Amino acid sequence: MPRNIVFVAPFPTDTTMRFVRAVANLDDVKLLGVCHASPRGRGARAFDDVVRVSDALSGRDIIDAIEVLQRRHGKIDRIVGILEMIMVQLAQARAHFGIKGTGPDVAELFRDKSLMKAKLAAAGLPVAKNRLIRSAGEAESFANDVGFPIVLKPPAGMGAKATYRIQSHESLRQAVVGMGVSAQQPLLAEEFLRGREFSFETITLGGKPRTYSISHYLPTCLEVLENDWMQWVCLLPREIEGPEYDGARAIGKATIETLGLDDGATHMEWFQRDDGTLAIGEIAQRPPGANITPMIGHVHGIDPYRAWARSVVDGVLDAPWDRKAAAASVFLRGMGRGRVSAVTGLHECHEAVGKYIVEADIPVVGAPKKDGYEGDGYIVVRHRSTEVVKEMVKTILATVKVHYSP
Repeated sequence: MPRNIVFVAPFPTDTTMRFVRAVANLDDVKLLGVCHASPRGRGARAFDDVVRVSDALSGRDIIDAIEVLQRRHGKIDRIVGILEMIMVQLAQARAHFGIKGTGPDVAELFRDKSLMKAKLAAAGLPVAKNRLIRSAGEAESFANDVGFPIVLKPPAGMGAKATYRIQSHESLRQAVVGMGVSAQQPLLAEEFLRGREFSFETITLGGKPRTYSISHYLPTCLEVLENDWMQWVCLLPREIEGPEYDGARAIGKATIETLGLDDGATHMEWFQRDDGTLAIGEIAQRPPGANITPMIGHVHGIDPYRAWARSVVDGVLDAPWDRKAAAASVFLRGMGRGRVSAVTGLHECHEAVGKYIVEADIPVVGAPKKDGYEGDGYIVVRHRSTEVVKEMVKTILATVKVHYSP
């Protein structure tokens, strides 16, 4: 008898559908969907049944949709999804139906960064100094305590979205007014972490990280958002077992155990300060974005989507994971605003590094420039040598240029 697995996919994008198909391809699975927009093409065929909802970010709507699926197909065995913004709602649905998986208390710790950091700090783990602020006075008090610059962001934010570096009392006052800080809409204020930014990914089973990956952000996400001329690179070095990552491995594993995750993927961002000390940025209870998931597949020679599906549905890890190569994603964007008018240097790039390109998404001429640090497209390269990958990154950055026109 097949297992009834509900995948909540509010917006079935190409990336989401990679995970959907991975669940659909597991043994003895009937895949049931909860979506806002209807999946199309191959995506539609991955589901055995779909219920559409008006608001797939609503916990009540998700539960109501699953009630419909349960009446049609019988007992639900798992409820899964990959979007950070619905992790608490999925946990609430599991509790409502009595289904195994991450519960609301743990999901809330991962989603609310102020709760998360309080829990981690109480366990003695290194986090940036932070405070939940509900008024201009609290913001000023925090800035006086830690000094400028500081960072303001929503407690349930994702990555560097809606994150701002504040340099002075005047800009702080403007930000507090502009972001509508209040008791009902607090913001998380943090000290600004100077140094290098990395990430730490795991597949966790039974509360213990069973395998991990490390990536390096070049430069930091916030720097890219603040500087229109910068391009962002995410590098997965081949060598991650050495002593230089001892501290990262220790805090990464301790963070997951402290927050209480049982099974699933995690994505933690961490900093190495200029003095060598480490600090946890934040951690999400989901697979990583920014092309890190497919790059994990490229460097280990595994299917990362199936690995996630096996962890959240079957509670197992397909082993072994052997780091065979390094990889990097060069995110393509240029200076200026408007729409993409041209992408130059592609021929030269292909001549230089083409045989090492494993994935690419070239910006579309005529498309509006995107606001995020991931730019308008990307090129992913892979090689056994980390140093060779770094040289290829330099070549791509020097040759491929995105141009815009109003």
